[in-house]
Amino acid sequence: MHVSTREPAGQKPQTADPVLVLMGVSGSGKSTVAGIIAGAMGWDLQEGDALHPPANVAKMASGQPLTDEDRWPWLDLVAGWIREHTDNGLPGVITCSALKRSYRDVLRGDNVVFVHLAGSRQQIGERLTTRLDHFMPASLLDTQISTLEPIQPDEDAIVVDVGGSPTQVATEIIAQLEQRLGR
Repeated sequence: MHVSTREPAGQKPQTADPVLVLMGVSGSGKSTVAGIIAGAMGWDLQEGDALHPPANVAKMASGQPLTDEDRWPWLDLVAGWIREHTDNGLPGVITCSALKRSYRDVLRGDNVVFVHLAGSRQQIGERLTTRLDHFMPASLLDTQISTLEPIQPDEDAIVVDVGGSPTQVATEIIAQLEQRLGR
């Protein structure tokens, strides 16, 4: 499993438990891995998709990709959850596709670490075809992949390949966090 950690230039190493934003395209395992991490660490967990307004859910369920105009109010809700936690020194895990740098810029803040669950189109496509309990159809995967802007060197992030099991991926993320925190 390949993992790379990037801390923005000029920023002090992290010492407090962060808020993790598990990001990536639909089907990358965000919800499953986030649940494992939150359970293992005893941190708050928020499923970002649960914050979507009904109109967004209906649009995606019908196979239509969201526009930026659809996403901004949702991203504001996700950012609010993150700020509530970071302002109060509470660690947490939230899922959010965060596909574009401009979306991540809305979510970015002190003590926020993005965790990009990265995988091949084939890996993620296979996962989507077996998933039964989600409103996002597999037909939108190509749109998500074309929208995805890779993590840049100045973004505080961990990039993890999703080739392993969800438990292996979560274990690797926790190990990287422990290393960052000097534990």
